[in-house]
Amino acid sequence: MKVAIVGTGYVGLVAGTCFAETGNAVTCVDIDPAKVARLKQGESPIYEPGLTELLGKNLKEGRLRFTTELSDAVSQAQVIFLAVGTPSSSDGSADLTAVLKVAGDIAASMNGYKIVVNKSTVPVGTSKKVSEIIKSKTTHPFSVVSNPEFLKEGSAIDDFLKPDRVVIGTDNDEAWNTMRELYEPFVRQGNPIIRMNNVCAEMTKYAANAMLATKISFINEIALLCDKVGADVESVRAGITSDARIGRHFLYPGPGYGGSCFPKDVKALLRTGKEAGLPMNMIAAAEATNDRQKQVLSEKIAKHFGGLSALRGKTIAIWGLAFKPNTDDMREAPALVLVEALLAAGVNVQAYDPIAHETAPAALKQQGCDLANFRLADSAYSALSGAEALALVTEWNEFRTPDFEKMKSLLKQAVLFDGRNLWKPDALRKKGFTYYGIGRS
Repeated sequence: MKVAIVGTGYVGLVAGTCFAETGNAVTCVDIDPAKVARLKQGESPIYEPGLTELLGKNLKEGRLRFTTELSDAVSQAQVIFLAVGTPSSSDGSADLTAVLKVAGDIAASMNGYKIVVNKSTVPVGTSKKVSEIIKSKTTHPFSVVSNPEFLKEGSAIDDFLKPDRVVIGTDNDEAWNTMRELYEPFVRQGNPIIRMNNVCAEMTKYAANAMLATKISFINEIALLCDKVGADVESVRAGITSDARIGRHFLYPGPGYGGSCFPKDVKALLRTGKEAGLPMNMIAAAEATNDRQKQVLSEKIAKHFGGLSALRGKTIAIWGLAFKPNTDDMREAPALVLVEALLAAGVNVQAYDPIAHETAPAALKQQGCDLANFRLADSAYSALSGAEALALVTEWNEFRTPDFEKMKSLLKQAVLFDGRNLWKPDALRKKGFTYYGIGRS
C-alpha cells in the first residue's frame, strides 16, 4: 500500500518506519529541509530504542523515503496520515493550527480518492473540521479517519508493531476496509482492531491518557498520606495491585508524570469539558495532584537540610533528567521542577542522564533557568563527587543496583532521595545512608 505521513516528529517517524517495515511504500513529509536531509541519511532526530536500525533498513530497501514536497507525496498515496504537533494553547485547548493547515494543503494536492487519517492527538470534533476544510478546497472524493496513537516513549517500536489494540474511527466502509488491511500485519496474535465513529475515536485517546494520568496521581496521593501516617506505600501498593480489578500497571509512586502526552491531553480534556459545560472534577484533581507531586523531592531536600537556603553554595547530585527512561524527552519532566528550585536557591547541581545530556540544558534554558551553577556529569558516579546528597529522579536501569559503597565514598553526606523507590530503605540504612523515598517513611 502507498502511504504518506505528514510530520516526522515522534509519532510520524515511528509510524512511517513501522508501516514500511511491513512492506508498504511510505513517504514521510516534513517542512524542515535540514531534518529531511538527516533522515535521508538514516539519522533519527529523536532517541527511541530500535528506531535508527529500522529506519536505516527500510531506507536501504527502498520502502521508506523522505521529502519536503507534500504535493508529490499526496498524489502518489492512497492513505495520508496527519502526524503534526498539537501543542497546548494558553487556555489548555489543543492548538490545531498545523493540523488544519496541512488538511488544506492535502486537499489542494489531491488527484483522486484519498483517505486522510488524523494520527495527531486531537480533540473531539477535529475530524469534522478537517473534513470541512478539505471539502472546501477540492472536488475529489475523500474520507477522514481518526486513528489515535497509543505509543509509550521508550517502547514505541514494540507498541506499534505489537499493539494492544488499534482504534479506527470512520463511518465509511471503504476507508474501514483499507485501514484494517493496513493494520492487520500488526495484530496477528488476535489483538483487536476496533471500529467506531470519529467522535468516539477522538474521545478514546483523551480518555485513555486521562485514566492513566489519574492512576499515577492516585498512587502519588496515597504515597503522600503514607508519609504522614508512617505507612510504606510499597506494601500498600502490593496489597492493592494484587486485586485484578485494580491491576499492577501505572501504580508506581514517583515525582509526578511528564512527557508530551499526559500533561497536554489532560489539559485538553479539561478544556473540552469546560466547552461542553461539564466540569471534569476528577481529571482536574489528577492534574492538581501531579503539579503538587513535582514539588515533593525539593520539599524533602529542604526539610532534611533545614530549608533550601541552608544549601546555598552547596552541591546536590541528580540522577536522571528525562521524563522517563529510554528517551531524551524533557517535556514536562519532573526533573525540570527540581533543578529549577535548587538553582533558584543558589544550589550547585551536578546531574547525570544517560541520554538527555543534549536536550536537558536546552529545556532548562527554555524554562528560564540560569545554568551558571548547573553541570552535566559524564557518568553517574562523577555526578556524586563532593555533593551533599543524591536525588534520583528517573529510573534508568543502570541506577537500580549501583555500587553503594562507592557512592558513599564520593558523597560528602550519605543522603539519598529516591524519587522512584528503586532501593531498599532498610538495607541502605544498615550501610549508613540516610534514605528518603516516596511514601516510605
